[in-house]
Amino acid sequence: MATPGTFEILATDGMARRARLHTAHGVIETPAFMPVGTAGAVKGVAPDELLALGFDVVLANTYHLFARPGVERVEALGGLHRFMGWPRAILTDSGGYQVYSLSHLRRVTDEGVEFRSPYDGARHHLTPELVMDIQRRLGSDIAMVLDECPPGDCDEATACRAVERTLDWAVRCARQPRAEGGLLFGIVQGAGHPALRAHCVCALRQIGFDGYAIGGVSVGEPEERIRSAVEATVPHLPPERPRYVMGVGGVRQMLDMIAAGVDLFDCVMPTRLARHGTAFTSRGRFPLKAAVYADDARPIEEGCGCPACRSFSRGYLRHLLQVGEMLGLRLLTLHNLQWYATLMRRARAAIEARQFGAFRAEIAATYREPSEEHLRAAAALPETSP
Repeated sequence: MATPGTFEILATDGMARRARLHTAHGVIETPAFMPVGTAGAVKGVAPDELLALGFDVVLANTYHLFARPGVERVEALGGLHRFMGWPRAILTDSGGYQVYSLSHLRRVTDEGVEFRSPYDGARHHLTPELVMDIQRRLGSDIAMVLDECPPGDCDEATACRAVERTLDWAVRCARQPRAEGGLLFGIVQGAGHPALRAHCVCALRQIGFDGYAIGGVSVGEPEERIRSAVEATVPHLPPERPRYVMGVGGVRQMLDMIAAGVDLFDCVMPTRLARHGTAFTSRGRFPLKAAVYADDARPIEEGCGCPACRSFSRGYLRHLLQVGEMLGLRLLTLHNLQWYATLMRRARAAIEARQFGAFRAEIAATYREPSEEHLRAAAALPETSP
């Protein structure tokens, strides 16, 4: 068995890579999507269900687990894998995103970040050393350095300060012990400034990490700026290490980034939109709560093997959503996660067959966002289309 951190590139198609990342809790087949389990659970989904859907890795959040239930409790109950009943790899986000998302509750200094807990108002002071200690005690397979994530539209001076602080924290994180077999990823910042991103990558490579994440994207900036930030960063990353774009999960976004050489993704999109009644299909996503589906006997998508599509109609699932029955939310969540897992499997197969360009073009030609016209026509669409 390969040692944790081994990254095997099995096939390429242009810049797209089909690879395997070995961790202390198994292999991650890439390109891969990581479901988000912020507080130690992917909302509404049991670990055995995630395994059955084909996921190799989930994401949990260091800051939120530190705040509740506390690292001491997780550690006393056997570490994060045993605590959440998940036998495969776990990546823990360091809390850097909360520097951005909880800006009204935090104060950033060169030493670290002081948060006022959104749960009970308690004050927490996260330093690079503490963040690494928490992730070590949780038993993370992939730990992330603490970083400062500035707004995507910030000016160059603000972005430069965030980069320098991120690099200082990365050095401090790299000096700390890790969980047995644990990997550590550096995080590239620089907002929308290509020269700063290139500088950040260069400095991170000198420190040396097991993988590299592109941070500071999908934080409110336009789609084009997300893509340009990734495209400005990837060419500078070491080709022999895994590449991870943080917080990105749009279907076309992910395929564009796989084409650019990205290996890992995470996002709340498939699970959060499921809780709002939105289903993902090969023809796009659509709101299952819409009245046009009330008498629709078709599954969400023909040929899908998820529990929702195997046994239930759109009309029944819509009914569950309308009456607030939690089964409807669970079934739709399982469907969306199945769809994402299948998309990644198809992407891997396309790269192996050197057909990724055609696969990407096929998705781009058929995948649509919901529209009023789509909803009006939905009841009359052929059986193979939602």
